[in-house]
Amino acid sequence: MVDTVIQGLLLGGLYALFAQGLSLMFGVMRLTNTAQGDFIVLAAFGAIALAAGTGAGPLWAAVLLLPVAFGAGYALQRWVLNGTLGKDPLPSLVVTFGLSVVIQNALLEVFSADPRSLDSGGLATQSLALGEGLAVGVLPLAILAVALAVTFGLQQLFDRTALGRAFRAVSDEREIAELMGLDARKVYALATAIACAVIAVAGVFQALRTTVSPADGPLLLLFAFEAVIIGGMGSFWGTLVGALVLGVTQQVGFRIDPGWGIWFGHLMFLAVLLVRPQGLFPRTRG
Repeated sequence: MVDTVIQGLLLGGLYALFAQGLSLMFGVMRLTNTAQGDFIVLAAFGAIALAAGTGAGPLWAAVLLLPVAFGAGYALQRWVLNGTLGKDPLPSLVVTFGLSVVIQNALLEVFSADPRSLDSGGLATQSLALGEGLAVGVLPLAILAVALAVTFGLQQLFDRTALGRAFRAVSDEREIAELMGLDARKVYALATAIACAVIAVAGVFQALRTTVSPADGPLLLLFAFEAVIIGGMGSFWGTLVGALVLGVTQQVGFRIDPGWGIWFGHLMFLAVLLVRPQGLFPRTRG
């Protein structure tokens, strides 16, 4: 069981990276991005294409991908998603669902349906021994460390910077914030740009850890959404905890029966919805 818990925590680190961008966009704009999983897959294929086209390793592919993702996220929010925001959440859901369909079909046209992965240079097979009969993979451990760093960085950004104060202001009282001189549309675009940069990191690690295919997006969205709901919408540390809980629960299910892992995660998600619908650590206003 110790090994099961450890492997679940490591898996939860990857889920946290899947979910933090979703948590950021909801926390600032109250926008649920139904194309989140497809953005992750798009980033994964982007990293694979960059690595193949330039001959660069995965680290340099990620470095090249991050500014592209940041700029694409800014443009997407500024000129597409901002027009869907309002009291009715349906327009943004429809638009992001449409983006999901477009991304999936574009990836199928360009890359075909064949699963692909990013060459880790042997990193995926390296492990650290923790004791007799117990070891952890270096790559999953690195993913968990990055997830912790991303969570800490996002929380510090929100709590201790002028941009974070702007995020909180437009999230809580957009009209008052605009009267005070903030450009809400620009603030929203910056939030989505940062979220897309986090999504790019998640996509690179997903391609390093396993194979990806154009149809993977909906399942990754489900994992991200469950982690956010379990932890509490708009709470970065809550999202991290929710992802870790989801990862451990799935690993316990896999331990009992290989076909039960995903199902156990869904059961945990439903249990949290029934007992604490606001999540374990919901974000407080202000």
